Amino acid sequence: MSLINEYRATEEAIKELQARLKNLSQDDKLQTELEFEGKLRTLMGEYQKSLRDIIALLDPEAKVSKTPRGGAAKVPGTKRARKVKQYKNPHNGEVIETKGGNHKTLKEWKAKWGGDVVEGWATLLG
Repeated sequence: MSLINEYRATEEAIKELQARLKNLSQDDKLQTELEFEGKLRTLMGEYQKSLRDIIALLDPEAKVSKTPRGGAAKVPGTKRARKVKQYKNPHNGEVIETKGGNHKTLKEWKAKWGGDVVEGWATLLG
């Protein structure tokens, strides 16, 4: 994209955002929320309470993040990495290293000798 095209696209985006901002500023719901936020912050300052204090007061079961703002928190429920297994076929000495059971040769071995037998050939590498 040429510089002039980028300039015009940015200029157009700014115009669209300004129109959106104007529409939002005229919204009664926004005005009510802004008024509430202002009064709440004034009240918090009057009693020297932080947002965390308010959350703990209203919802003691809420889990407050201990990471600093903008810090990356560990996402619960993520899968753990699979460990590498090494399978050594005692019939022909062939060795396979895999993290999962979706390996072509491993599937062939399990079909031929059975899954339990083949799992007995496995060594956990880490």
